[in-house]
Amino acid sequence: MNMLITTILITAALSCILITVSFWLPQMNPDSEKLSPYECGFNPMGSARLPFSMRFFLVAILFLLFDLEIALFLPLPWGTQLQDVNQMFFWMMLILILLTLGLIYEWIQGGLEWAE
Repeated sequence: MNMLITTILITAALSCILITVSFWLPQMNPDSEKLSPYECGFNPMGSARLPFSMRFFLVAILFLLFDLEIALFLPLPWGTQLQDVNQMFFWMMLILILLTLGLIYEWIQGGLEWAE
């Protein structure tokens, strides 16, 4: 019991020291790079009514779809511990087929062509 209290006190003291040091340690010298928007792609001093590329938007949406696919398939190794593994693989293949058909349709329609 005494060892537990000592461990908790050391952990709490170390945490307080690290939190206190983290406020004084970083340099707070803002420059133009730190004050600029992060990855927006537009000049913040210009007009807010710039034309937006629809092709860039479609590629971004496709990226989000395939990123969602990865998020859906990530827990599948743990899903194989279920009783009915065939049903899990059926739904996985159904999602893959739908995404592949959507990608083929987008390719045929010319949505992946970057140059107009």
